Amino acid sequence: MLLSTDIWVGALIRRAELGGAFAMVARKGDPRAGAVLVKVVDRKAGTAKLFSEATRGDGERVWMQPVRSEFEPDLDAYAERAARIDPDVWVVEIEDREGRHFLTEAVEG
Repeated sequence: MLLSTDIWVGALIRRAELGGAFAMVARKGDPRAGAVLVKVVDRKAGTAKLFSEATRGDGERVWMQPVRSEFEPDLDAYAERAARIDPDVWVVEIEDREGRHFLTEAVEG
């Protein structure tokens, strides 16, 4: 990340709020260099998706879904395992009735 994680997370939350969604930090990690997981919840549809940052072979930063399940407890379990492995990880939760993630970088999958 070019920005520190805390500033990037703040910007994501602001984009979501400006778009009419509710967003919050569910888990705060290292303010400078923590990895980020973004959980998107669509209460109307009863689904959820989890996005994790990754770097492609060409060096471009992308977001991918590390868990294909749309069942929220599965996503929460993945985030808990990730936090045990990397205590610096952030988890941002976005609730949006359209299921938007508000990520500006490429999203694969």
